[in-house]
Amino acid sequence: MSSLPGKAEQMVSVAVAALAMGVMPVPLSRDSDRDGALDRLAAVAGQRGWGMDVLRDVAGPQADLLFPGGETEILEAWSDLCDRRMLEAMQETEEPRLSRRVRQAILYRLPADDTRRAAAAKAMAIALTPRGQAAFRRAWLRTVNALWQAARDDSTGVTYLTKRLSLGHIYAMVFLYWLSRGSDGAAMAAFVDRRLAGVARLGRLKARMTGGQGASPARAAE
Repeated sequence: MSSLPGKAEQMVSVAVAALAMGVMPVPLSRDSDRDGALDRLAAVAGQRGWGMDVLRDVAGPQADLLFPGGETEILEAWSDLCDRRMLEAMQETEEPRLSRRVRQAILYRLPADDTRRAAAAKAMAIALTPRGQAAFRRAWLRTVNALWQAARDDSTGVTYLTKRLSLGHIYAMVFLYWLSRGSDGAAMAAFVDRRLAGVARLGRLKARMTGGQGASPARAAE
């Protein structure tokens, strides 16, 4: 387990690189029975893990039939459920600035919730397996895309890809920070602010070096 943080960082880097392909994975199966089973399992996963035996124990003896793909399907579906709940929470925002909507979406997606963080830490051990890595990359792509959807960004073409790559890098740093120190909500928000500010500064520097041609990330996020 001592090598988990380093391996997780490598896996997150690979997942971010997958954003450059610009191809979204197929949608997952969704229904209330699966969502309910996921909620019950996630509530104890931080202590008991994501095993099928735990799923049957907390969600019923037939609950494993809801996830024929096993533990990796469970983890992918849980990530998708968290994405959907973040999207629902963001429907009520009236924030006019894109950068602040991105900030809100990230903080909804990664709350200062020790139960959620413990469950995510257990999930990473499964995600490091060969099958788990593929599922993690798919989940990562969906989450980054969901964050932009929640922020109501309507970019297309090259801008669509570059924005998602930028957000993928930000979310990677924030996710790893959240896993290790995300119990402090104020510190978490400050960390997100620093990462977003760093992208804005880079955008302004690039604009000066290119004579101001093209919109910087900061300008695009206004």
